[in-house]
Amino acid sequence: MKLALICAMSENRVIGRDNGLPWHLPADLQYFKSTTMGNCMIMGRNTWESIGRALPGRSSIVITSKSGYQAEGAELVDSLEQAVALAQTISKSTGSEEAFVIGGAILYQAALPLADSIHLTRVHAVVEGDTYLAEFDEANWKEVSRQDFQRDESNSYDYSICVLERTV
Repeated sequence: MKLALICAMSENRVIGRDNGLPWHLPADLQYFKSTTMGNCMIMGRNTWESIGRALPGRSSIVITSKSGYQAEGAELVDSLEQAVALAQTISKSTGSEEAFVIGGAILYQAALPLADSIHLTRVHAVVEGDTYLAEFDEANWKEVSRQDFQRDESNSYDYSICVLERTV
């Protein structure tokens, strides 16, 4: 099983504001849905709470240290290592080949050294936010695909969906 990060980030590295997304990009949400469908999603508790429910067609693994926490429709673990091990077990039984880390910022930073690829939506704007993607050395990654999109009546910013694969 391969491990991937999937994330949208502004030019100033913002990935969130008030436990949500600081932009409206339905086409990017559709990309997220089609890319993660049939696979495991690994997320932190705040990301789970921002989504508010289990997403259909995908297995949800929530990392939390909060004892007694309930997340209907999700598997709960207390570490990234446990989440990856559980994703491997689920992937073997379902035949999926990839698991996706979907946030938040602390989890992205912890999972980056383990990731084989990053599905990175680059939002071409500087936006206000309270959650940021940590810097990473892009020299260790090769862009293997890129789709550029223009702002339109449905999508509030220009953006590019890039897939980066680890080179080292």
